[in-house]
Amino acid sequence: MKHLKLELRHWTQADAMELTSLCNAVDRRFLSDRLPNPYTEKDAEEWLKTVSENEAVTGIYRAIVYDGKLIGSISVEKKDDDAEIGYMLLKEYSNKGIGTEAVKQICPIAFKVLSLEQITANVFQPNIASIRVLLKNGFKYKGAIPNAVIKDGDVYDLLIYVLTKETR
Repeated sequence: MKHLKLELRHWTQADAMELTSLCNAVDRRFLSDRLPNPYTEKDAEEWLKTVSENEAVTGIYRAIVYDGKLIGSISVEKKDDDAEIGYMLLKEYSNKGIGTEAVKQICPIAFKVLSLEQITANVFQPNIASIRVLLKNGFKYKGAIPNAVIKDGDVYDLLIYVLTKETR
C-alpha cells in the first residue's frame, strides 16, 4: 500500500466550524444516534470542550486529516471497565485505506496512554467496511447482540469486536 498523507491530530476549539460541517456531511447510516442531527456549531463547541477536558484522561480523540483536509474523527473512550473505539469518515474518503490506517495509529496510543487491556468496537451488522477495517487491525469477532439497534426504522444486530493488548 502506498504511503497515505494521513495525520491524526488533536482537536482544538478552532475546529468547531469544520467539525460542524463534517458531522452534517457524514453518512449516518451506521453511526450512533448520540451524534445530534442536525449538528450545530454549539454542539461542536460543547463536544470540543468535553474533548479538551477528557483527552488522555478518559479518552483519546483525534481529527483525521488527509492531504491537509479534515475528513473524519476517531476516538477511543473508556466505558466502565472497557474502552470503545469509534470513527467516521466523509464518504468520498471511504475504501481508500484511511480508516484502516487511522485505527492502526490510534490503538497503540490508547493502549499506552489510557493503560488499557482491550479495546472494543460495536458495529451495526451491515457495516461491512467497518468490519474490514477492524479485522485488518487485528480485532477479533466476539459475538452479536441480536436486534440491538433500531436505526431509521431498520433493525440490526450489534456485532462486537475486540482488540487485546497482547494480540495487537
